[in-house]
Amino acid sequence: MANKKKSQQKKKQQQQQQEAADKPSPQNVPVPLTPVDSQEAEETTVLEASETSAGPTPPESVDPIKEAEKVKEQGNVAFKASKYQEAIDLYGKAIGFNGLEPTYYTNRAAAYMALKRFKPALLDCQQAANLQSNSPSPKTLVRLARCQLSTGSTAPALSTLRSVLAIDSTNAAALQLQKKVLELEAHLRNFEAAKGRKDWGMARLALDKCMQAIESEGGDIPSQWRVWRIELEVARGNWDAAGMAANDALRLDPTSPDILTLRGSILFLAAKTVSALQHVSSALRLDPSYEPAQKLRKRIKDVDRLKEEGNVAFKGGKLQEAVDKYSEALERIGESEEEGKGGQIRAMLLSNRATTLVKLERWDDALADTEGSLALNPTYFKALRTRARINVQLENFDAGIADFKSAIEQAQFEGSDADVRALKGELKKAEVALKRSKTKDYYKILGISREATESEIKKAYRKESLKHHPDKGGDEEKFKLASEAYSILSDPAKRERYDNGEDEDGMSGMGGMGGGMHPMDLSELFAQFHGFSGHPGFSGGRGGGFAF
Repeated sequence: MANKKKSQQKKKQQQQQQEAADKPSPQNVPVPLTPVDSQEAEETTVLEASETSAGPTPPESVDPIKEAEKVKEQGNVAFKASKYQEAIDLYGKAIGFNGLEPTYYTNRAAAYMALKRFKPALLDCQQAANLQSNSPSPKTLVRLARCQLSTGSTAPALSTLRSVLAIDSTNAAALQLQKKVLELEAHLRNFEAAKGRKDWGMARLALDKCMQAIESEGGDIPSQWRVWRIELEVARGNWDAAGMAANDALRLDPTSPDILTLRGSILFLAAKTVSALQHVSSALRLDPSYEPAQKLRKRIKDVDRLKEEGNVAFKGGKLQEAVDKYSEALERIGESEEEGKGGQIRAMLLSNRATTLVKLERWDDALADTEGSLALNPTYFKALRTRARINVQLENFDAGIADFKSAIEQAQFEGSDADVRALKGELKKAEVALKRSKTKDYYKILGISREATESEIKKAYRKESLKHHPDKGGDEEKFKLASEAYSILSDPAKRERYDNGEDEDGMSGMGGMGGGMHPMDLSELFAQFHGFSGHPGFSGGRGGGFAF
C-alpha cells in the first residue's frame, strides 16, 4: 500500500515537471493564429513575399486589407491638411499591406504631384493604370497624362488622352489637357524645323516656349531639352549663356558623360583648355569607352600643342613657321556653325597669326585675320590692337584711332596696366599721324620711314632734290616740299616736335630754304652737302649732269 502511494506521488511530480517545462515564458507568449486552409496559407505566403519590397509585412494576426484601408484614410487626412510628404509615407505603407489596390497608387501620385515631383508620380500612375487594365479609370488616365505632359512626353500623353476620350468623349479635364499637349507638340515641331535650317534664333525661341509650357505645369524639364539649350547657345556664340546652361544641367545630372563632355567642349571653344580637359577626364572616368570624350580630348591636346609650337617659333623669329603652326591649329578647330564657328579659341589663334603676319608686313592678310577674330570675339583687345596698328600703317587713321580707344577700354578689364599704358602711347602717335596727314607728311615727302636715321634722311633729300630741281626740269613745288621736309627732319629738336604733333603752324620757315624763297641752284645744293659753293661743270646749276 505504501509502495503504491509512493509510486503515485512520483508520477505526479514527473507530470508537474513536464508541465513546467512545456509552459512558455511570459515574454514570448505566441499569438493565437486564425485557422486557415492550405490554399489560404499559400496565398498568404505569396502576398508576404510580394510585399517585402513595397513596405513592412503586417503581423500575422492583422488583416492586411483592413489595415491598408485604415492607413489609407490616415493618408487622406494628411493630404487634406497639405502634409504631402506624410501622406506619401502613409500611402506607401498602405501599398505595403495591399499592393494590388490601384487607389493607393493614384492617391500617392496626387501627393507627389502636389509637391511637383512628377517623375515618381508618373510611375505610380502607370502602376495604377496597369492594375486597372481591364477597366481603366478616366481619372487615373487623366492624372497619368498630366504627368506625361509635365515630363515632356507629348506622344505618350496624347495616346493616354485618346484612351480617356474613347471612354468619355466629353471629359473636360482630358479635353483641356489635350489642348496643352497639342500646343507643346507644335512648339517642338517649330524647334526641330528651325534647328534643321540652322535658324538658331528661332530655334531658341521655340525651345523657350516648350520649356515655359512645362514650367507652367510645375513640371520637370527633360534632360535632353537642357542639352538642346546648351547646343543652341553654343551655335549662337553666347558662351556665358552656354556655360550657365551646362552648369544647370550638370547640377541636375552630375554623372552624365554626355553633359560633362558637352561642358568640356564649351570650355575648349572658350579657350579654357585646362578646365576643358578636366571635364573630359571626368566623363572618361565614368565611361572610359565614351567616344565623344575620347575625340574631344585628342582635339584639345593637338590644338594646345600646335598653338604652343607657334608661340615658340614666333618668339624665335621663325615667323613663317609660326604662321604654319597657327594655321594647322585653326584647321583642327574648324568653323562649324554648331560650334559657334570656332569660338574664342579660334579668335585667339587668328589674332596670333595676324600679329605674325604684321611682322612679315603682309598687311592685307593680317587685316583679314583680325576681322575674322573680332567677328568671333568683338571685345578681344589684342585683336583690336593689331587691327589698329594695321589701319595706321595703311593710313586709315580714323579707324586706327577708334580701334586703339576700344582696345584701351577692353584692356582695362582683360589686360594689365602695362598694356593700357602702351596702348595709350600708340593712340597718341596715331592721333599725331592723323593730324599730320591733314597737313604735310614730311616722311612721306622724302619717301622714308618714321624710324629713318640721319644719314637716311640726308640721302633721301639729295635724291628728291635732284629729281625735282627746277633747273633740271623738275617740279618747283615738290622741290620746295623736299627742302622743307629736310629742314625739319634733319634737326633733332624740330623732328621731335613734329613727331609729337607740336608747332605744326610754325614749321614753314625754313631758314633760307623754301618758304617762298627761290629755289637754290644745283651748285648751292652740292655745296650744302660738301662744304663749298662752286663746282666745275656747274654754272648756275646748268652745267654737266653731275651724279651723286
